[in-house]
Amino acid sequence: MPIHQPTQRSATAPGEPLAVKQAEAALVEHYPRLVRLAYVVLPPSLGRHRRVLAAHGAVQRALPVTRTAPARTAQVPAQSRRSPEAGQAEAPANAPYASMRLRVLRTALAYEHRPRWWPGRLPAPSALRPTLPVVWGLRLFPRAGGVDELALDRALSEVPGAVRAAFALQLLDGLPETAVRALLTEAGVDDPAGAVRRAARIGRPDRAAAQVMLRSGEFDPCTVQTRPSDLLRRRHRVRAAALAAALCVAAGTLAVAAEKEVRDEAPGAGVTVPALDPAALLRTAAEQWADTSRIDFTAWPVRGDRRGDDELLGRALRAWAEPPGNVRVSTTPGTVGVPPAQPPRLLFAGEVDGAAVVLFHDGGVRIVRYAEPPAGGDGATLDFARTDDADVTTGAAVVVSRTGEKARFLLAPWISETTTRDLLAPDTPGRPLEVGPDGITAPVERPAAGGGCDAWPVLQLRSSERIVENHAFLVTDLGDLAPAHLTYTPKPGRGAPARQPREATGPEALLAWARTACSLRALSGSGVRAVNNWAFAEQRLPEGAASAEWLCTRADTWRGPGRVLVQFLQPAASPTAPAAVVADRNDTALCSRFGQHILAGTHWKAASGRWYVLAAGSRAVNRIEATGQVRGAAGGPTLAVRAPRDASVELTAKLREGGTLAAVR
Repeated sequence: MPIHQPTQRSATAPGEPLAVKQAEAALVEHYPRLVRLAYVVLPPSLGRHRRVLAAHGAVQRALPVTRTAPARTAQVPAQSRRSPEAGQAEAPANAPYASMRLRVLRTALAYEHRPRWWPGRLPAPSALRPTLPVVWGLRLFPRAGGVDELALDRALSEVPGAVRAAFALQLLDGLPETAVRALLTEAGVDDPAGAVRRAARIGRPDRAAAQVMLRSGEFDPCTVQTRPSDLLRRRHRVRAAALAAALCVAAGTLAVAAEKEVRDEAPGAGVTVPALDPAALLRTAAEQWADTSRIDFTAWPVRGDRRGDDELLGRALRAWAEPPGNVRVSTTPGTVGVPPAQPPRLLFAGEVDGAAVVLFHDGGVRIVRYAEPPAGGDGATLDFARTDDADVTTGAAVVVSRTGEKARFLLAPWISETTTRDLLAPDTPGRPLEVGPDGITAPVERPAAGGGCDAWPVLQLRSSERIVENHAFLVTDLGDLAPAHLTYTPKPGRGAPARQPREATGPEALLAWARTACSLRALSGSGVRAVNNWAFAEQRLPEGAASAEWLCTRADTWRGPGRVLVQFLQPAASPTAPAAVVADRNDTALCSRFGQHILAGTHWKAASGRWYVLAAGSRAVNRIEATGQVRGAAGGPTLAVRAPRDASVELTAKLREGGTLAAVR
């Protein structure tokens, strides 16, 4: 690592201390690095705009003001001689930079320090102190990142400033743990070792990816986007400023500063006026769904007994624009929580299970749900989910409330019949489900998230004949706002074209889902759009046993990637005996129209006690070979060969039209 060479004395102005001149040079040279460090350490509760300005202010105030004494230098042991962790880029280790970094850390950490006598509802005194730079009429935001950057930002917001500082010093400046502890100690942190331990848990297991995200635009306050502040709110503030100035003389500076803090922290102040104006919300006419070829969330009419409550809608929009600290935010994978670029579409606003619920649809891409308790915004929740390219089935329902083990759904206007059924009771007919005038269902049991799997409730919905005749389909709650659509692809017919997915409402489909429903628990909360059970092979078992089925259960997510579970359904006494999962693959095109060929295998024990290796492939497989500790081959799409229980076997297949295929694991 290069060692900083001190500037020659002749380069300084007469009578000016060398350390101040060097500190200024270090600050200018490493300004972006220092501002990013301050931005990460500052409390996220400041809001992005004030956090950007506070980060610049912390760095600009780090320059020593005295011209008669050198700046204090941070003593970090062996900092310039130790290499950083693998994959990290170490910061300059010269004394002026270390001094500037220490000053920046102290200032940023002070934003969370409250004296014992300070009112708990007010920010720390440092956060109330007016400092340069100041921006009037604009709100500043770092560039929005993806879902991973948002997740990292949320993880950092849940830990104290000292932990954020330790995390940034390791990943941004490449300091070893000993140097981080020493620097935090000098910055006044009470438990530097504990902060370093907690910081080590953030970003696991891929710390290299976390380092890349920390250096992305999401955490760069030097590259920002600008938006106007709320123009109407600003006009009122200007009028209030004269009164505030008069009160300042009488009531004192502290009260005015606290009031200014409350006003500045109004959520959503950085979004353009149309996106915050309830009057600008898009509202679909009640019968438009029956007169359009686009059947998705854009065809949903606005419903709910509070759809005209501008105060509720305004709170929901402002919380979306800039969620305050008391609003819990959740996003499904692949969904961003950025404010709307244009006025969103209002789908629902009303009371559900004692909470005020608002549903928005944002430009064909996202569903946003805001819910607040009866007392108001304190303890509210904000949920984001992707819904791009939704259709008659995937745009048929949205979760509006979850209480305990039950959920309520808001149904699409084209749903004419609603029943519930249990996938683990395939022979039991569906039970009618009551639906209110606004399209909200009665409470529906939710599938068990963990533990036993004794039932798997699903909704069986039927589309209006004005959309399509005799169309019933299944959806199930997997923990996201939009339930997942369940389908089934039958076994291949001899000489018939490849089968296509169809609705999972027939007897054969229900029997297959009865054996595989409990595997859906592995998909909970992962942003699943639809799940298809493809019966890709049927195999006659050795020793005269009955036939077994091979299923490929493919879950497609809203963001694109899919997950595949290959399941082996051997004969069982119960129609709900769970299938054996023999392969699990993430981020794959297998079992989709872009991955139409599959080969899988498993070990199987016959009634005689003998073990076999079984393999099966899709309809284009015409030969399977086994190599390794066991060798064998068979023409056609299935293979069975005697093998020890733990034999290591490699399976390959040849396709009818040429090419080979390896077994999925």
